[in-house]
Amino acid sequence: MLPRVVFCTAVSLAILVVVLLALLSPGPHRKPSKNHHHTRPPWLALSLYIQQPQIAGFSTLPKAISDAEALIFHQKLTEGPTNTSRVVGKAQGFIVPVEGFAHSAFNIIYLTFDTSEHSGSLSVEAKHVAHKDRQLLNVVGGTGSFAFARGLAAFTQTDRHPSVVDATYRVKLQLKFPNRSQTIPG
Repeated sequence: MLPRVVFCTAVSLAILVVVLLALLSPGPHRKPSKNHHHTRPPWLALSLYIQQPQIAGFSTLPKAISDAEALIFHQKLTEGPTNTSRVVGKAQGFIVPVEGFAHSAFNIIYLTFDTSEHSGSLSVEAKHVAHKDRQLLNVVGGTGSFAFARGLAAFTQTDRHPSVVDATYRVKLQLKFPNRSQTIPG
C-alpha cells in the first residue's frame, strides 16, 4: 500500500508543479500593443513620384506610344511632386502594351531605392496596363529593405501632360512583409 501512496503523491506533485509553472512563468518579452491586434501583418505605406529626368536638350524616351511600340523608361523617383524634390531612387521598366504581350513576364516596373531609410528594390507587375489616369498594379517582390514584399502600387498621373511618357506619376505603395515581428512605420 505504501508504494501506491508514494506513486500517487509523486504524480499529484508533478501535476501541481506543471500547473504552477504554467501560471507563474513570465510570458514572452513583447511591448504592449495599443490596439490589441497581435496578429496584424506588418505594412509599409509610401507615397512617391516618378518624373522624367530634366536633362537640357536630351530626351531618353519616345514622345508617343502606339500599339506597335514598347515603352522603355528610366526615370527618377522623388519624395515630392516637383522636379526639385529629393531624389530617393529610380524607376525603370520595359512594357509592351500590345495585346499579345499584355500578360508577359517582361512587363515589370522596377523601383530602386537608395536612401538612408530604404535601400533595395521593388518589382511591380505591369500586366494589366491601360492608358488610364490611375493604375492599380501588384508588387510581386523586392530586395534589400523590401525583401519578399508583396502589396499594391497605385499609379496616378498628377499632371495633364499630353505625352504619357513625359507625365509625372504619383505612386502610392502599400507593402506587406511576411515573417516580420514588428510593424515598420510608414
